[in-house]
Amino acid sequence: MREAKTSESMSPGLQRVMERARRNPQERQFALAYLIDVDALRRSYHRLRNKAAVGVDGVTKAEYGRDLEANLQGLHSRLKAMKYRHQPIRRVHIFKDKNRTRPIGIPATEDKIVQDALRDILEAIYEQDFLDCSHGFRPGRKPHDALKALNQAVRNGEANVILEADIVSYFDSIDRQMLKGMLQERIADKSFMRLVGKCLRVGVLDGEEFSRPDEGTVQGSVLSPILGNIYLHNALDKWFEEKVKPRLKGKATLIRYADDLLVAFELREDAERVMAVLGKRLGRFKLSLHPDKTRLIDFRRPPWSQTGGKGPGTFDFLGFTVYWRRNRQGRGWHLSWKTRKARLRRAINTAHELCRRQRHLPVPMQHQALRRRIQGHFNYFGVNDNQRSLATLSYHVRRSWHKWLNGANDRVSIGNGSRTS
Repeated sequence: MREAKTSESMSPGLQRVMERARRNPQERQFALAYLIDVDALRRSYHRLRNKAAVGVDGVTKAEYGRDLEANLQGLHSRLKAMKYRHQPIRRVHIFKDKNRTRPIGIPATEDKIVQDALRDILEAIYEQDFLDCSHGFRPGRKPHDALKALNQAVRNGEANVILEADIVSYFDSIDRQMLKGMLQERIADKSFMRLVGKCLRVGVLDGEEFSRPDEGTVQGSVLSPILGNIYLHNALDKWFEEKVKPRLKGKATLIRYADDLLVAFELREDAERVMAVLGKRLGRFKLSLHPDKTRLIDFRRPPWSQTGGKGPGTFDFLGFTVYWRRNRQGRGWHLSWKTRKARLRRAINTAHELCRRQRHLPVPMQHQALRRRIQGHFNYFGVNDNQRSLATLSYHVRRSWHKWLNGANDRVSIGNGSRTS
C-alpha cells in the first residue's frame, strides 16, 4: 500500500492539481502532461520494489538504475516528442485455489515508471472525488479499513441483511470507451489522455502467444487499480450514494475494496429492491454479476435463546469468513472472523512449497524466509477470534519444515555413506 499523500510530499505542480480538483469538482484539468518531468520519473523509479518481477525485456530495477539519469532523460525526451512506445506486457499465471490460476500482467521496468507517474496525477485528481465506501488501492487505506466499516455497520444494527456481490472478470470487462468518457469529464489534456491510452491498448505476451485485447485493463499493471476505482466510482459508488440511499426506508452501507464489494442493509425489503436493480445498473457499464456468487444473507444477530455456538448466516469478504458466535461466557453473540478455508489452504500449500524449494539452504536462511512469509500472513489475518486459524497454519508450517529438514539430512547422510532410518 502507498502512504497517504500530504502537501509536503507532493511536487508543487501536483499540489496545484489537487487543490484545483478539490475546489472545483466539476472543472476539467487542461495542463497535466507537463508534470511528467524527469523529477517525476525519478520519484516513480524509486517507488518501484527492488525485487519486482521483470517484463518482456528482462531488465530489473537495479539494471535500469545503473545509468539512471541517462535512462530517465532519454525516456523523458521520448515522452515529450511523443515517440514513447509501451512494450508488451508479460503475462504469468499464479496459483489461486482449487487448481485455478489468475493471470497477472507484468510491464517492463520503464513502462512501470511511466504508469506510476500517470497514477500520481490521477490520484491527485480523483482522491478528491472518491467516496468513503471505496477502500481498495488508495493512499493511506488498507483492507482492514473496509473490515472496520463492516464492523461498525454491524454494531449500529445496520447490517441485518448482507448483499454479497461478485462481478465477473471485472478488470477484463471494463469498457475502454466508457472509461475514456469518465476520464474526459475531469481531464482535458489530450497528450495526457493519449499516454493513458497507450498504457491501455498495450499487447500481452503469454508465453509465445501475443494478443491485443480490445477491452479491459491488465491485472498487475500499475495503472489498473486506480482506473478500476474510477470506473466503479462512476458505475456504482455515486449511483448508490446519490440515487439509491435516499430512496431506502432503512440504513444501508456500501463497502468496496476494488471489485470486492458488499452492501449491508438494516431492512430486508431494501436489500431485495437493490438486488433487483444492481445487475441492471452494472449491465449499463458492460459488467455482469456472477449468478451463483451474488446473494442475500440473513445476518441478524441471533437471539439469546438460540442454542449452538454459531449463528446461521456467514459470508466471505477480503479473505475472511464473517459469522456470529457465542461469547465465551455463553451469554449473547458477537461478530467473529476467521481465515477463509481456501485462503488458509493456499497459505499452507505455499509454505510447504517454500520449505521444499529452500531445503538445501542453510537452516538460518530457511528460518528467516519462513518467518517473513508467516509474519506477513499474521499481520493481515491477526484479528480477534482468529487464533485457531493462525494456530493451524503454524502447526502445518512446523510440520512441513520438519519433514523437509529430515529429508535433507537423510540425503546428506546417504551422500556421506552413513546409515539412515
